[in-house]
Amino acid sequence: MPPSNTPVKAVLFDLDDTLWPIVPAIERAEALMYDWLERHVPAVAREVTIESMRARRQALMETDPIYQIDLRRLRHAVLAEAFHQHGADPALVEHAMEVFSRARNEVQPFDDVVPVLTRLRQRYILGSVSNGVADLKAIGLAHFFHASVAAYQLGCAKPDPEIFLTACRTLDISPEHAVYVGDDPLLDVKGAQRAGLRAVWLDRALHPRRPVPADLQPDAVCADLHALHAWLESR
Repeated sequence: MPPSNTPVKAVLFDLDDTLWPIVPAIERAEALMYDWLERHVPAVAREVTIESMRARRQALMETDPIYQIDLRRLRHAVLAEAFHQHGADPALVEHAMEVFSRARNEVQPFDDVVPVLTRLRQRYILGSVSNGVADLKAIGLAHFFHASVAAYQLGCAKPDPEIFLTACRTLDISPEHAVYVGDDPLLDVKGAQRAGLRAVWLDRALHPRRPVPADLQPDAVCADLHALHAWLESR
């Protein structure tokens, strides 16, 4: 872990459940995609449900590691399988995925996101590191970040130190000069610290409290980005 007086030059962020709540966006996107299936591919919609596709994705994740890294490929694979099994035109899979992806990126950032990122980018290099498939440009936040690293592009996922180190190399920043901010104690805090970054646990209390590893020692715990900004300013 870097010495506490090491200057911070870059702040890296997780995305889902850190900058916006992801569950409402996913549920809405899945519902819109299923509505599309009912209208355009009824043979598939009659045989599958949102819940059955979720269960199939979970099963595939447990059998093939690539699906733990590339969530878009996972969702595409389950749709393609259903289309094949029920005699639907496979070309329509891409249309269904487009409906889902467009809605998945219609997220609502938390109220603190834009004002705090606006202040932080005046002083720090900003980046993002995510296991998800959010499109920051479509969401309207890409201009805040100097670089964004996603697991599906890199081929490894948090908490693997390599994804954090890749982000630091992309930003030309040494890990000891970077702080990572995320909502997951294991993926975000422990992962970032193993890579040599400082890590802030952003505990927005969106869910029942996640299990916290006994040896977890975040460099700070913040309830929102205003608290993060205050912590950075106090250093």
